[in-house]
Amino acid sequence: MGRAAAAGQEARVVAARRRVANVRLTDEERRVFTDELAEQFAIGRLDELELHRRVDLLNEAVTHGDLQPIFSGLPTPSPYRPAPRPTGRWRWAAFVGAVWLAAPFFLLGLGFLVFGREVAAAIFGIPAVLWTAVAFRWARRGQQTK
Repeated sequence: MGRAAAAGQEARVVAARRRVANVRLTDEERRVFTDELAEQFAIGRLDELELHRRVDLLNEAVTHGDLQPIFSGLPTPSPYRPAPRPTGRWRWAAFVGAVWLAAPFFLLGLGFLVFGREVAAAIFGIPAVLWTAVAFRWARRGQQTK
């Protein structure tokens, strides 16, 4: 499954590059791509001579298609990476479903507690509360990654 997702991600990157291959570069895009090369130099993927050679090629590039040899052997530049997909409200819908599944067990546990059956109350109530708490944390985690 991970390989399929990686292949899909790579296909989206290739499609993004192909869509803008004939589009002329702006000064702002040149600055962003220069920053990308500088970051690769700072990481240690490029030496100083290679950095200067690639920056010279970048300054001579006219279209996005001309950037292909400049970034060969380097990770995909950020303008071509697809934006991360926001997690939808489906996590909260799943949480509501989990609460609806846990509610009868919780109520049954409360009933047992009222009538003096503490062990039965714990058997039904505690897993329902834990189930709801885990579902809530899972739903919030999706919200925080936005």
